[in-house]
Amino acid sequence: MQPNESQDFQTKGLPASNDGLSRFLGGSPLAVLGRLILLSILVGVVLAAIGFDPWNIVTSIRRLFQWVYDLGFDAINGLWRYFLLGAVIVVPIWLIMRLFSAPRGR
Repeated sequence: MQPNESQDFQTKGLPASNDGLSRFLGGSPLAVLGRLILLSILVGVVLAAIGFDPWNIVTSIRRLFQWVYDLGFDAINGLWRYFLLGAVIVVPIWLIMRLFSAPRGR
């Protein structure tokens, strides 16, 4: 018996670690199932926090878009106020820093 024959004989009955199912799933089926369960729970918690209902998903999505639309104009107004408030401080400091760090001519 040659060395290659004994190696083939030992691994013939065992499933290959890179078989088609494992390659398709991206790992062992049990590990992939566990990751999918944990990820589904995490995503479910996030979706529940923003008001999604698994039994009436279409209505939940419509309600979410309506809420975002209604909130949108107030959010833009608030964002604009924060921008102006910050710019009153940031822009003069930036301008002063640029003036003092400007290269001096010879």
